[in-house]
Amino acid sequence: MPRLYLGKIMLRWCDTCHTPVLAGVCACGAPTRPVAVTPPGDARPAFPDDVERVNRIFCEHFGAPLIPDGQIALLNKVPADDRMDEIVLGGAVVGAVRYIPGEQRWEPLPRPNAAAFMRPTKRYVVIDDGAIPSIRDGGASVLAPGLISIDPAVAEGDEVFILTKTGECIGVGRAKVDAATAGTMERGVVVRTRKNAPSVCVPGEATWEDAVAANRDALAEYESASIRFVQEMTAQNPEQPTVSYSGGKDSLATLLVVLKALGPVPLLFADTGLEFPETYENVDAVAAHYGLEVLRICDKETFWKEFEKNGPPAVDNRWCCKVCKLHPVGRLIDEHWGECLSFIGQRKYESVKRMQSRRIWRNSHVPQQLSAAPIQQWTAMHVWLYIFREKAPYNRLYERGLDRIGCFMCPSSDLATFEIIRDSCPELWEMWLERLAGWQEKQGLPHDWIERGLWRKQGDTDEEEDSYN
Repeated sequence: MPRLYLGKIMLRWCDTCHTPVLAGVCACGAPTRPVAVTPPGDARPAFPDDVERVNRIFCEHFGAPLIPDGQIALLNKVPADDRMDEIVLGGAVVGAVRYIPGEQRWEPLPRPNAAAFMRPTKRYVVIDDGAIPSIRDGGASVLAPGLISIDPAVAEGDEVFILTKTGECIGVGRAKVDAATAGTMERGVVVRTRKNAPSVCVPGEATWEDAVAANRDALAEYESASIRFVQEMTAQNPEQPTVSYSGGKDSLATLLVVLKALGPVPLLFADTGLEFPETYENVDAVAAHYGLEVLRICDKETFWKEFEKNGPPAVDNRWCCKVCKLHPVGRLIDEHWGECLSFIGQRKYESVKRMQSRRIWRNSHVPQQLSAAPIQQWTAMHVWLYIFREKAPYNRLYERGLDRIGCFMCPSSDLATFEIIRDSCPELWEMWLERLAGWQEKQGLPHDWIERGLWRKQGDTDEEEDSYN
């Protein structure tokens, strides 16, 4: 997959505090070093459910967990056929987990630095000392003459660790043959070594409270700039200020900034009728916590009428945003003020379209709403550290493996996310499958149309209109 740059990669690491830092110098005074994550580099915290999932995947394959207790772990979503998350520990990418839709399973992709945190008990090979320099330093493949032993569990195509006789990891790669075949070979490739650029990895225990403290100055700088933006916007525009709130982390961070800049403002919540129960809970909790008025509008019936005519929304034909969010919000604004200024949680690191978007704009479907993005330059790590610092009530769905909150069946989601949703919200998912099955039968679509997620891409236009984050 091509690399996707949406802005400068801000992620750095302090080896003194053992935390991510978003500046060249940690608040402790120590210099930081860059973390070589794959662009766009919008890394996020690994919550306990994320850690459990990663460790389960590594245990099933290698017989040992990857992420130890007490270490700060990050996940960095990278371009892939479906979903792949890089794993950052000790200020280095130590591996990744990749979802394989056709097999409905996750695959671990370790890097050599993973050995600083785990010792595999299966799916490894041991090589002769004479082969060490060419493999470790030159990235050569493991050849049959240099193989001492291979774990019996190794199958062709498996990811494996390459170990010395003393147990040192000198590389990782993919097995070209199974263990039984390797034992009979006199020549040929046993493991194709993966070439990874060397990187610094310094294990050390820390908490997210430590990370907030380490980023004290960086957070203050970003917060101050965003507050100034909000105050300048309201000074220049007489419209009623509001925050477009979705129950997601970005709109929550935006709200926190606006509260500091202006004080209480109304929340605009476009209830699609397709939200998670936890999202409704979060909207109510945030409104109660900060004493805010919530102006809601719901147009669920319109969604299903449109569905009956045109089928499910697709990533390249997102009619749902226009029908269920933009038009209803326009009516809400007409009813209360005629016009308003809305602060929206848009960030450039989310997508190419949002990177290219202006920071201040009017949507053609809601001309009565002047939209502005106070946190346009923030990364996900800025957002999360800010939320942690402010001890704000965030949506608990993030703790269950979801990295973005919206409608439960959003076509922009990957199949890995749908698997998580299916397991955690079975009633919602069964309802959606029934609707899809009805459309599938009505249109005579292929039998695997639902299973392969083909319903997510069926239009001929790109309508990324959703501005509520």
